[in-house]
Amino acid sequence: MTQSLVAENVTLEQLILLYGLLIQTPSAESAYSPDVLLLNLDNLDKEPFFQKQSTVSQAASVPIVIEVVSSNWRDDYYNKLRDYEKMGIPEYWIADYAALGARKFIGNPKQPTIFVCELVDGEYPMTLFQGNTAISSPTFPQLNLTAQQIFNAAN
Repeated sequence: MTQSLVAENVTLEQLILLYGLLIQTPSAESAYSPDVLLLNLDNLDKEPFFQKQSTVSQAASVPIVIEVVSSNWRDDYYNKLRDYEKMGIPEYWIADYAALGARKFIGNPKQPTIFVCELVDGEYPMTLFQGNTAISSPTFPQLNLTAQQIFNAAN
């Protein structure tokens, strides 16, 4: 039996998890290679660079992007957040498993954190999830995981 997970009227069968795909920045001068993204297959025929360059530029093609924070944490918290927001990507997660981000984001003392940023009126409010707090995802409303469960699964 096949189960479908509905995400903003897009079924899981219409989405694909890809690695190595690029998201063109709003300036079109560079691109990001997200750690994790879901791709809306039904929108690929509207993507001018997908076939030749594995690059997407439209928010309708990317319902969610997840970046895993590393030593260049400022890219995830500032640059990518700004650019994904400007592009109109509906949901952006920042997974800071090593608590590398600034204290103004993840608190003091620093602790592993997941931010879920949902695009509201063209902006990303950042919702913080730490420890055993259940994650709330607009794209996957039936998600039943805590931040700690995700971090534990990575170990």
